[in-house]
Amino acid sequence: MLEGMRIVSFCHYLQGPASTQYLADMGADVIKVEAIGGAYERHWSGASVFVEDVSAFFLCANRNKRVIALDLKSLEGLDIAQKLINGADAVVENFRPGVLDRLGLGYEAVKVRKPDIIYASASGFGGSGPMRDMPGQDLMIQARTGLVAASAGGATAVGAAICDQHGGALLAMGILGAYIKRMKTGKGTRVEGNLFNAGIDLQAEAITNYLTAEKNASVFGRDEHLATWFHQAPYGIYRTADDKPVAISLNNPSVFAEALDDNGLRELAQCNPYEERDAYARATAAAVKRHSLAALSAALDAKHMWWAPVHDYSDLRENPQAIHNRVFETVDIKSGQAMLINHPIRYDGATPPVRHLAIEIGHDTREILEELGYGDSGIRSLADAGVISGRGISQTAASA
Repeated sequence: MLEGMRIVSFCHYLQGPASTQYLADMGADVIKVEAIGGAYERHWSGASVFVEDVSAFFLCANRNKRVIALDLKSLEGLDIAQKLINGADAVVENFRPGVLDRLGLGYEAVKVRKPDIIYASASGFGGSGPMRDMPGQDLMIQARTGLVAASAGGATAVGAAICDQHGGALLAMGILGAYIKRMKTGKGTRVEGNLFNAGIDLQAEAITNYLTAEKNASVFGRDEHLATWFHQAPYGIYRTADDKPVAISLNNPSVFAEALDDNGLRELAQCNPYEERDAYARATAAAVKRHSLAALSAALDAKHMWWAPVHDYSDLRENPQAIHNRVFETVDIKSGQAMLINHPIRYDGATPPVRHLAIEIGHDTREILEELGYGDSGIRSLADAGVISGRGISQTAASA
């Protein structure tokens, strides 16, 4: 769908790469500019997961992109970067505010050379304001946006980098909006996204309720089983007699009591399930604890109750709906394999395929430079000067 759109990406870590991966999946030609020694995410991975020397962290957000390795501190490297930008529809970057400005690749400098550019920046807190220069990392954003405080117990983080991923999706949405504007008007747009706003946006329902009703932090206190502060009970996580965790959502109290055939829940059926949420949660926990998972499943399904077993990632891999939706895709990486998460949206019933994996540093440097008009001798000279690196380039330089 985005064939013909070219994006130059100065992105590392997760928020920026995730945003450009969404666009690359949809067909945009995304050229990722990485350092001579490789992007940070090539050299680190959570749980130290690598397929040979290829980082799972890199693989999770960099498919379907071409990659060029440049020394942006050199005049020649900057010249190549500027040539790439001159032929691009959009620039996306997530360096600390001011870094690309010092290199002459910031928005104001690029806009002078290319007034119709879409220039998108992803940061921790935004490009201006009192927290501009503070480090922005997912866990710290969860802490600062109330996500940790609102969790069960008031001090629990979400078990994934959700602000990074959501921030990437929001930035991709902003870039697409700017691209449509550019096609209609010929005008560029400055697009800015940040983790702080993304972390707040994730909680739109909860924060709107809290601020509109002028609540205070005391509402966060609740029975340990309850998932949120603002839903009525029994909305939360409970354990069965065979110690299996289950999620119980919003249900009709009278029908729920009959489903579990529980007198404690019957007595509470006419209460306000929000005002009496702690008592209701304790009664639910006691009722659920008297059933095995199999018995609970049969009882709740018979009454069409909203509930679900708590699955881990191993369960998810075998989930029949995940298989039907083509959520996962196994790809060959050198002599091994990696399981990737596919693009989350279907278009006319199809999932965008994995077309390209730049598994080596500067994987596509030569191809990209040739498109810019560089010949063999020019590429060899750049390699000898340490301006570029990439697949096959060092061997070419050594033999020159």
